[in-house]
Formats: sequence, C-alpha cells, structure tokens
Amino acid sequence: MADHQIQHRLDFLKNVSVMDIILFFIYALLIFGTKSLILFIIRKIYRSENSKNNFIPTAESILNWLAFYGTIILFIFYFSKEKWLFAPIYSVKGINVSLFLILVAFMIITLANRLVQAFNSYIMPLAYNRFNIDIGTRYTINRLLYYTVMIIAVISSLAIVGFNWRAIAVVLSTLGIGIGFGLRNVAANFVSGLIILFEQPLEVGEVIEVDGQKGVVTKIKLRSTSVKLYKEGTLVIPNQYLIENMVKNFADEKLCTDISVAVAYGTDTKKAEALLHEAAVLATEGEEGVLQTPPPVVTFKDIKEGSLIFSVEIPLQNARMKETIESKVRHLIISSFYKNKIQVADYIMEENLSSSKGD
Repeated sequence: MADHQIQHRLDFLKNVSVMDIILFFIYALLIFGTKSLILFIIRKIYRSENSKNNFIPTAESILNWLAFYGTIILFIFYFSKEKWLFAPIYSVKGINVSLFLILVAFMIITLANRLVQAFNSYIMPLAYNRFNIDIGTRYTINRLLYYTVMIIAVISSLAIVGFNWRAIAVVLSTLGIGIGFGLRNVAANFVSGLIILFEQPLEVGEVIEVDGQKGVVTKIKLRSTSVKLYKEGTLVIPNQYLIENMVKNFADEKLCTDISVAVAYGTDTKKAEALLHEAAVLATEGEEGVLQTPPPVVTFKDIKEGSLIFSVEIPLQNARMKETIESKVRHLIISSFYKNKIQVADYIMEENLSSSKGD
C-alpha cells in the first residue's frame, strides 16, 4: 500500500518535458564551460610559481563553488513554475517533503561544509596571527568548529525532510547492545580523539616517537592520527593507541645532532676542537632545517683509554636533516684531520640523535 502511494506521488515525473531537461543540461554545460574557460585564461596570465601555489588554487576553488551552486540555483529557478518541483514525494508529521526541500537540505549540508572550510582557511588565520596562537591550538579550534557546524547543518537538513528522530532513537536503543559491542573500538578511538584535541598531549607539527619510529604529526582526526615518517611513508595510528601507550613528544625539547669523535693521545686538543667547530659551521651553511641560533657546539667530552673524546652538537629545526648534516660533517672532519695530520683514535665513533631540554 505504501509502495503504491509513493509510486502514485511520483507520477508527476511523467509531466516533465524532455525538451526542458535537454535545455537545462545545455545551460549547465555552458556554466561549467565558462568556468573552465576562465580558469584556462587565469592559468595563462598568472604563470609565476607563487601564483600556481596560492592564487590559482584559490581561484579554482571559487569558480568550482560558483559553477556547482549556480547549476543548482539554475535548476530551481528554471523549473520554478513546474508543479512537480514542489509536489510532495512523501509526508512525515504533516510535512510534505518535495524535491525542492530535498535540494534545499542538500545545499545546506554542502554549503556549510564549504563555508566552514573557507572560514578556517582564510578568516581564522587572521585571528590566530593577531593573538599568536600556536599551530596545534589552531588545528584543534578548526576541527572543533568544523564538526560543530556540520552537526548543526546535518540536523537542520534532516529536520527539513521530516527526519523522525524518535523512530531512529527506538531503533538505536534496540540495536544498541549489538552496535556497542561491534563499534566499541570505534567509540574508544572517537573519545580518545576528543581527549587529544582538548588536552593537546600532542599537536600538529610536533615530532613524536611511536614504537621507535619518529615522525611529524600531520593530522589529528576523531578516529585516528597521521604521522609522517621521514623515510617510510605515513603512519595512521588509532587514537586509543596514542592515549594508552608510551609516546615520546619532542615538542618541548631542542633537537640536535651529537657526533662523537675520538682522536689519539698526544693530539693538540685546542687545535682538534677548532677544526671540529670549523667543520660543523661549514656543514650548516645554507642548509635548511638547521637552526642559526644557538651555533654549533664542540665539547671535549671525555678521556678514555687510548682516545680523547669530542662531541659535535648542531641544533636542528627538525630531524629530517639529521643524516644529511651528520654525513656532511663527517666528510669535512676527515678531510680537515687529514690535511692537519690529526690521527683518529682506534675507537668506535657513535652517532645519536640527542635531545636536550629547551630553555
């Protein structure tokens, strides 16, 4: 009976003119064709690297917006005099849900999604810069704002199309136990995601170590966190794992290389120290990822059997340059020692990525 009623209410589609549909698609193609033409012209005019990275992506996003919503608005206005656009498809609690209402609900969700993303990308950074808010807090505020707006948009859209919340609540309560067992890990990760976003034990842009693997936090979502490793791709870690396990965070620490060099007894220690410092300075010139201040530090670290131990520390902005800088320093040290006839001791050299507490 219900199927018969829905089929009866869909009979209005028989009155849709094929010619009107064809003309509508022609107009829609003109809209998207105009968008593509404008974008082509923009790319021809603005060819600089800065424009390709900033202006053109922004212009393309705006043009896509205009084309997408322009087509939907065209559809509504083009068929605004047709009864079938406003004819009820079904009724819920006295609400006659038509194709028009469904389109409005769809536009609310998609427009809310695009607007909140644009707001977070272009408006919020102005406030962040004004109040010197760090990158981790920015990310947290953006995610919470996005989720809040989208929840409101979805609830409003479902209300427009007559969504029966009581019926859904009854179904969920009936299936709650089964769903609870099946989705307990998802729920745990969701709650852990909220804890990470609010308490901020780790933030986007920070270097962390998980199970012996170091990487930079790139995304914190409600279910998982993405960590970009320096050589081995990206780790997608369930948030529950980050909350329940030991994770080393390098956010409050100063990262630096620590290269231990052993020279033989009888070596002029002042001369060796000066050569090591010169090699460290030369290795860091023009290199990205190396902090300019404080400068490299060379320390006469220890005296052991048959060797004098020196330590070369170079402050790093991030750990990505560790191996490159250390390799460069070693080459320069060996070359400098050879030219100045300084003998390396019969001692195993150790290289470690050390972390000394920041000021």
